[in-house]
Amino acid sequence: MSSPHDPAAARPAGDADEHLVREAEKIAVALGRMFPGLCEVVLHDLRTPRHAVRVIENNLSGRQVGDSVTELGLARIADPEFPSVLQNYPNRFPDGRPAKSTSIGIRNAAGEYIAALCLNLDVSVLSPVTLALSNLVATDTGHRDEPLETLRDRDARELRRAVEAHAAERAATPRSLSREDKKALVRRLRHDGYFASRDAAHTIADLLGVSRATVYNYAK
Repeated sequence: MSSPHDPAAARPAGDADEHLVREAEKIAVALGRMFPGLCEVVLHDLRTPRHAVRVIENNLSGRQVGDSVTELGLARIADPEFPSVLQNYPNRFPDGRPAKSTSIGIRNAAGEYIAALCLNLDVSVLSPVTLALSNLVATDTGHRDEPLETLRDRDARELRRAVEAHAAERAATPRSLSREDKKALVRRLRHDGYFASRDAAHTIADLLGVSRATVYNYAK
């Protein structure tokens, strides 16, 4: 409960509501300037529904300051229980461009809707970008499971770890692996790009206790 000396208690309700709307104006302008040309931001003053548009940034709908409220605004005025936030619902600009919208109702201290902040994202701009990015990152389905090359160098330490891990899976040391296991290991190392290193064959030969010629033969 407010004290008799609380300035807010003495301030008329209309002044407090106007203060809230002016604070919301700052948010609307800041959001609009963060997404220029992409997201329309509109602040509706629900206290004056026939002239509700208070701020409009990135005007994509052709509306002007002083235009009337939308259907959602009328619904909020009529029903105090109307949802405070409607998130990411499909919408459309007057020229037919698709939009994704979010509407945020702003209540005063009495719980009455006095304003609504609406964001309308022009998804027609993003759809071609999404398609282009999808095409850009797509790979040939014929090679999806088997990379044709590695794009980084494999050093000797990493090579040694790979050989020892393979041997450990078979409860053995690299040198005690069977001929078939050594052959399978060498082919896996080649597939994983370890042979791109200049000294890879020499390192593998030392680890497995075989000659470099044998390593190359296993790699075929």
